[in-house]
Amino acid sequence: MSRPLSSVTGGLIVALLLVLAGCAASGEDGSNGDAEPTTTATPAPTTRVVRVETAVVQPTTFEDVVQITGTIEAPNDASLSAQAGGTLEYIAPLGRTVGRGAVVARMDSELLAAALRQAEAILEVQKAQENLAQDNFNRQEPLFQDSIISALEFESVRTQLIQARAQRSQAESAVAQATKALDNTRVLAPFSGTVEEHYADAGEQLLPGSQVLRLVNTSRVNIVAGVPERYASDIQVGSGARASFSAYGIPDIEGVVRFASRVIDPQSRTFRVEVEVNNPDGALKPAMIANLLVTRAVLDQRLVVPITAVLREEDRSSVFVVTSPGDGTVQVAERRPVVLGASYRGLAVVESGLQAGDEIIVVGQTNVTEGDAIEIANRTTTE
Repeated sequence: MSRPLSSVTGGLIVALLLVLAGCAASGEDGSNGDAEPTTTATPAPTTRVVRVETAVVQPTTFEDVVQITGTIEAPNDASLSAQAGGTLEYIAPLGRTVGRGAVVARMDSELLAAALRQAEAILEVQKAQENLAQDNFNRQEPLFQDSIISALEFESVRTQLIQARAQRSQAESAVAQATKALDNTRVLAPFSGTVEEHYADAGEQLLPGSQVLRLVNTSRVNIVAGVPERYASDIQVGSGARASFSAYGIPDIEGVVRFASRVIDPQSRTFRVEVEVNNPDGALKPAMIANLLVTRAVLDQRLVVPITAVLREEDRSSVFVVTSPGDGTVQVAERRPVVLGASYRGLAVVESGLQAGDEIIVVGQTNVTEGDAIEIANRTTTE
């Protein structure tokens, strides 16, 4: 008996579905012959490595200085004046170097020279008269003692001698005055130096006290500056100093504090210091500006770091220190807070936060974060 076509078709569909279901199950559980099950690997995390340069911190001597601006002054700098009035007859040329006591200017002295000659002649006459009076007195004194002449006659002789002596003394005073007047026609150099400026020309009529020229000696100069009052107890006479003249292309010069005022300027709240320096070639000139570094203290066995190695955040400072955690095979950066003290020429004293032998990052620290692995390209010390 034959089955209906619809029943046969339905059976075939069911069989096909079972086969497909079996294949799907075989694919899902991975059991298909000898095939191994597949897995997906998770990638391992990578560590950032930063290339840096470092310095090993070691104790050293550090010079704590006060940095101020000063002005050069010549201690031997004088404007010379004529003591006598009259016609300026001679003045030393500009740039002339003269010794102490040299004539640098001279007034017309003809009349005064004549007056001196006359006073000297009068003095000679008075000396002669005094000698005559003295001889007469010497002759008359024994006669008076022997009562040959009267007391009145001898008193007259003695009076003549006294008058002669007084007249000679007056004549000597007149010569001294005439000599002084003649000397005053000459302007003498009070120290060796160079004529730097003229205030009058030859032929001019000058009054007594008129300025004639300026004489300057710059073989040694002073650098004058005002130091803030908070350093008054630190800077004394004898303190070392260094003057920098970078604006003029002149090398640094060492000097010594020769004067430190005991008085505070009430306006600027500073006290005056003068640092003496040698200037044999005359390169330093009055009124030049100098950067003055005066030694405040010399600190021994201090740890110092380059200021450029210090990271600052608000009022906190820190540096990156090289450490080797774990098995020590990897060097990493550790950020460490530090307290800084005095600073000078790109270096700062570390008051706390570091120990001798610590290795800090001095180049590349701005590219480093806490815990980064580092590769050291160059290593130095801060001694």
